[in-house]
Amino acid sequence: MPLLEPGATAYGTFDDMRRDTEHEGENLLPEGYESDDGASAVTSVDSVQEGVRKIEAINLTWTTRTLAIAYISIFLMAFCTSLEGQTIMSLSAYATSAFSKHSLISTVLVVQNVVNAVIKPPMAKVADVFGRFEAFCVSILIYVLGYIQMAASTNVQTYASAQIFYAAGSTGLQILQQVFIADSSSLLNRALLALLPELPFLVTVWIGPTIADAVLRHTSWRWGYGMWSIILPASFLPLALSLLFNQRKAKRLNLIKQKPHHRRGFIATVRRTWYDLDIGGLTLLSAAVTLILVPLTLAANSKNGWKSNSIVAMIVVGLICLFLLPFWESSKRLAPKPLLSLHLLKQRTALAGCCLAFFYFMAFYFSVQPYLYSYLQVVQNYDVATAGRVTQTFAFTSTIAAFAVSILIKYTRRYRIYVTIGCVVYTLGLLMMLLYRKEGSSPVQVLGTQIIVGMGGGLLNVPVQLGVQASASHQEVAAATAMFLTSMEMGGAVGAAISGAVWTHNIPRKLLLYLPEEHKSEAQEIFGKLTKALSYEMGSPVRAAINRSYQETMNKLLVLALVATVPLIPLSLLMSNYRLDKMSETSGHQPIPQDERDPTERSKRT
Repeated sequence: MPLLEPGATAYGTFDDMRRDTEHEGENLLPEGYESDDGASAVTSVDSVQEGVRKIEAINLTWTTRTLAIAYISIFLMAFCTSLEGQTIMSLSAYATSAFSKHSLISTVLVVQNVVNAVIKPPMAKVADVFGRFEAFCVSILIYVLGYIQMAASTNVQTYASAQIFYAAGSTGLQILQQVFIADSSSLLNRALLALLPELPFLVTVWIGPTIADAVLRHTSWRWGYGMWSIILPASFLPLALSLLFNQRKAKRLNLIKQKPHHRRGFIATVRRTWYDLDIGGLTLLSAAVTLILVPLTLAANSKNGWKSNSIVAMIVVGLICLFLLPFWESSKRLAPKPLLSLHLLKQRTALAGCCLAFFYFMAFYFSVQPYLYSYLQVVQNYDVATAGRVTQTFAFTSTIAAFAVSILIKYTRRYRIYVTIGCVVYTLGLLMMLLYRKEGSSPVQVLGTQIIVGMGGGLLNVPVQLGVQASASHQEVAAATAMFLTSMEMGGAVGAAISGAVWTHNIPRKLLLYLPEEHKSEAQEIFGKLTKALSYEMGSPVRAAINRSYQETMNKLLVLALVATVPLIPLSLLMSNYRLDKMSETSGHQPIPQDERDPTERSKRT
């Protein structure tokens, strides 16, 4: 079976889609309406939304050449985003240090992960409601705005706020690339094609830190951010033209059925958009995650710490929003088209896969991000390029492992066994990190643990995503992908917040404890500026105190990482062992094992 099959959609047929569109209406919130999957809808149309109809029609117009151009553009975009990610990872510590706020690097990452978590579902909704081309354009625009703001920032507040735009744009591209691949590939080939955006890591992981080093030596960190606002849009152009050309071709062939024109007032239009994108659910999710996690990293820098009224108020309001979120999302009247497809979590495979992604990425943000890079420079005395390469070894080895497991999945037609193996390897790698990530460890020991953890991450990540997607219909594949990636980013946000809290709580106190008496007054500056910590010679009493503070704090983070991996293996065994070649031949809804089906759902389908 060829990887790229123009005209062969992954789910269903166009005839099915056309039959579904023959009875479309425009009534807002009809009383008692419920779709086949148990979720109510704003309109009386079927569960297939406009963006899905567009891409299914476009799938019928692909030629081998145009589809190849689209995938080449996906690769170019992935290469650019991968290279900038490897570059700016080395620059972020210097950007925050320029504002004397190195410790706030965890807060910046929390902001990124919060946005990464909350933006995936609405971006998937935009793609389903308006179309893939339109969603890609929105993501590119937001991405560029974020880079321009970061390059021009003059304080840490502006720099942190720019992360909102940057994270929204980058994570939008991430999910849209996966949704496009899911749209244009069969289930059996999808694991292999889903790796296309990850392949650039095999190259960029080595050249990104070198570029960052050159930028810091010859220009400034600002140019290291600003140049991507030009490069990325250029890489998107081939995909944009391919989608636009084939969308117009589908319209000429009358494959995209035009809705009858209905005049709506402004209020009706706003109301429909509100329900289509579930703005209320998005607001509750964003507020809950932000107001709970961000204070964890801010409390240590607050004058009154956890006793600060603003910190307490943020957490209380965040908990209230978190409590209200599931009630809002499960209400057919308040959220007829919910942001989070919580009904997907009724299936054991989807629930176990999302929980596994949460704990996997939480452990990653304890062990690899956000402080490993600083630890390597300070404790191991690595230079900028070397520290960057060691940090990104995880991405390199995980990409190779993911590529290998994708080939195995294609030929064995199974996925769950690789999830379990990946969980075992990942856990063993973190245990070895705790044993060998010490001051004075050899480069082989430090690098070897990164390689093992990366292999485990690559073995489990792709199969878990595939299992979650396999349990969803085509209308819900974007929502299922968003649910999986959102769970992963939520785990990352929690991990970054907790690691930031541990770092900001422990480092200043340990510096005051271990620094020579005449240097204790410099503790806050050493804590806030990486360059200050690096200014002391290795072996000096001050540097020894700094290294000891970093080492003891890193040990605590690695213990937390091991604790986070405890549920991984049991969760992997809870996922259903789908035979993917049988599922890929089924149109419409994907087959769900009998033991996972809801009794009411079974009665509807019989």
